[in-house]
Amino acid sequence: MSPRRNRPKAAGSSGPSAEDDHTGRYGGFQSTEHWQGEEWSVRHVAGASAEGKTYRCPGCDQLIPSAVPHVVAWPDHAGVDDRRHWHKACWNAKDRRTTRVQRSRNAPRF
Repeated sequence: MSPRRNRPKAAGSSGPSAEDDHTGRYGGFQSTEHWQGEEWSVRHVAGASAEGKTYRCPGCDQLIPSAVPHVVAWPDHAGVDDRRHWHKACWNAKDRRTTRVQRSRNAPRF
């Protein structure tokens, strides 16, 4: 068995850096991304901190069940009311999603 390597990542590595890692009360890391010409704060939320809460993902218009890891994103200039909870896959595919979600006639509007 080879020994464990405890070396820092290379300077050009692609992943979240220590500067972006602002752990908050929700766990996970927070970073800033550019989308639609704006700066967005993005926080990855651990499932344990979302226990007992459900949210509706704006990317797919489906519920995010309780205790499921997801992403919270909001424009930097906006306040708390503009935070949106996304599935991780929906946030990663946000540029391929349409803004108008087509619901069936009997689907509830949330």
